[in-house]
Amino acid sequence: MKRIALIHALQHSIEPINSAFARDWPEAVRVNILDDSLSADLARSGGVLDDAMHARFETIAGYAVNTGADGILFTCSAFGPSIERVAIKHQNIPVLKPNEAMIAEAVAHGGSIGLIASFAPTLVSMPPEFPVGTDLRTALVADAMDALNRGDMAHHDALVVAASKQLATQGARVIALAQFSMARAANAVAAATGLPVLTTPDSGIRLLRARLNA
Repeated sequence: MKRIALIHALQHSIEPINSAFARDWPEAVRVNILDDSLSADLARSGGVLDDAMHARFETIAGYAVNTGADGILFTCSAFGPSIERVAIKHQNIPVLKPNEAMIAEAVAHGGSIGLIASFAPTLVSMPPEFPVGTDLRTALVADAMDALNRGDMAHHDALVVAASKQLATQGARVIALAQFSMARAANAVAAATGLPVLTTPDSGIRLLRARLNA
């Protein structure tokens, strides 16, 4: 039985990834670790990941490893460079950025990728993680995060759907939802666009499970 540490920077990320585990990998033991000051501090810094932020991630990951984690999945999509440092330090276990599995699956689809984010720093850190030359079209739905914070799930989903339809008209052939909290809108996006829709929870679990079973 594998023990997986899930490290969150947003309260909204916890339910989507745990629901995905319950559906797709229920036998995995999950350890949820939340520091919701990470996203607030990153937003205040204008999306800059400094040495202090890198050190915070290494501390949190160290705690996760000390709990006996067989693998770590970060659910905070705007912290790629910090997570990469963690992966280098803990090469004996899989350490996944929230986006890497979804990025690989999106690129494998071929054609233009429509990337939707509800947290502005994500669109600073995430696009460079795609291969050079990727046809990437992005949309920010900042009001969607505000809607989640108010508990207005319907408005959140409607905003994500509207953005996906706009990207589809721009030629996107697959839609990628950057935030874990956006996974709830995946079925509505698929229905509205007729396109394949990828989410970070589902893609992340598939890759993590494959690496641990290899």
